[in-house]
Amino acid sequence: MNAIKIANYTDVKAQQLWKTLYLCAKENPKRRFHALYDKVYRPDILLEAWKRVKRKKGSGGIDGQTIEEIVMNYGERKFLNELYTQLKENRYNPSPVKRTYIPKENGKKRPLGIPTIKDRVVQMATKMVIEPIFEADFQECSFGFRPKRNAHQAMASIREASKSSSWVVDVDIQGYFDNINQEKLIKLVEQKISDRRILKLIRKWLQAGIMEDGNVRNPLTGTPQGGVISPLLANIYLNTLDKLWSKKFHHLGTLVRYADDLVILTRTKQQAIESIQVLQGIMNKLDLTINRDKSKLVHLFDNKEGFDFLGFHNRKFEVHNKGGRPFYAMAHVPKKNAMKKMRARIKDFTEPRNKLYLDMRELVKGLNRILLGYKNYYKISPIAYNWLNKIDWYVTERLVLFYNKKKNNRRKHGNLAKVQEEIKHLVVKLARN
Repeated sequence: MNAIKIANYTDVKAQQLWKTLYLCAKENPKRRFHALYDKVYRPDILLEAWKRVKRKKGSGGIDGQTIEEIVMNYGERKFLNELYTQLKENRYNPSPVKRTYIPKENGKKRPLGIPTIKDRVVQMATKMVIEPIFEADFQECSFGFRPKRNAHQAMASIREASKSSSWVVDVDIQGYFDNINQEKLIKLVEQKISDRRILKLIRKWLQAGIMEDGNVRNPLTGTPQGGVISPLLANIYLNTLDKLWSKKFHHLGTLVRYADDLVILTRTKQQAIESIQVLQGIMNKLDLTINRDKSKLVHLFDNKEGFDFLGFHNRKFEVHNKGGRPFYAMAHVPKKNAMKKMRARIKDFTEPRNKLYLDMRELVKGLNRILLGYKNYYKISPIAYNWLNKIDWYVTERLVLFYNKKKNNRRKHGNLAKVQEEIKHLVVKLARN
C-alpha cells in the first residue's frame, strides 16, 4: 500500500489533474470519462481533500469523530491510510448524515445535513476529480459554488443587464435541495461520466439516509444541504436550465443564477411574462416547483420597486450626472434583514459580561474581523455607504455602552465624545472611502 505522508505537500499535482481533466472536457464536450475512481483514492488527492476539509473545520457527524480528535488522538496518517484502503478495496460505505437546523430570515428553520468527517473527505476527493469535467460545461450565467466565481460577479452581471432592462423576474424554487429528482440527477451525471464506481459512490451518498432523533429515514428525492458534494450536484441539475436558456431563450433576457437563487432581467413586460412561462416549463421537466409566494415580477423603470438577491436589495436609484441632470442607475444596498443581522451579530459580540474584562483595543480588534467581512461584501455600490454608515453609528453606540459598563458609569449613553476619540483610529469604518 502507498502510505500517505502528511508533511511537506503542496497541491500542485491535484491542480495539474484538475487542469488536465478540464481541458479534455472542454476540447470534446461529448466525451464521457471512464477511468476516474482510482484518482479519488490517489494519495495526493486524498491528502489535499483532507487538508481542505480540515481548513473548513465544522462539527462531526453521527459517529462523533471530530477533526480535532483525528489530529490530536487518532492520527491523520492512520485516518487517511485506512480511508485509502477502504476505497481501493471497494469497502467504503457512507454513513447517514446528521440532521440539524439553522434559522432562516423568516423565522423558520433550514434543514442541514452533516456528514461524518470520513464522508466529507471522500466527497471532497470525488469533487476534486469530477468538478473540472462539469465545470467545462457550466454556463456563464451561473455564479454559485464554482471556482473563481462569486456573488460580486453575479451582481456585476445584474448591473450590466439592467442598463437595457426594465423588468426583473425574481424566482424562488420551492425546497430546491429537498426536491431534486435523484434518478434524473444520476442521468445528468452519466452524460459526462461512465465510470460505474464513481456513479455508485454518488448513489450511495444520495441514498445514505438522514439521522434525526435517533431514527434514520431515506428520502426518495433531494441531496442533503451540508454535504461537500451537494453544491456541485445542485449545479449539475440546474445546468439543464442554464443550457436551455443560453441556446433557446437568451433573446428574452439575461439569466443570472447563484445556486438555486435566480433572476431574469428583460427589456419588456411581455418578455418577462414569456420568461416565466419558459421557466415553468423547464421546472416541470426537472420536477421542481416555483414558489409563487416568494417569486415576483418587478418593474425597474424608477426607484419605486426593487428585488432582493444574495443579501442585497437591488433597485434603480435616482442619481445625477456632472451637469446635475437626474437619471436612474442600478445600485445594491444591504437588504433589511441583512442590516438586522449585522446589528444582531455586533450586539452578540459586544454584549456578554465576560467581555468587560477586555481592554477596549482588544474588543475592537475582534470586532474588526466581523466588520471587515461586511465591508468587503456590501461595499460594492457608493449608494450603500448611506446604509453602512448606520452600522458604523451602531458600532459606536455599542462601544459607548461597553465603555460605561466597564467604568461603572450609570449614564449608559454618556462619554460619547471620549469614546469616539479613543476608537477614532481603531475601528474599521464600513462607509469610509
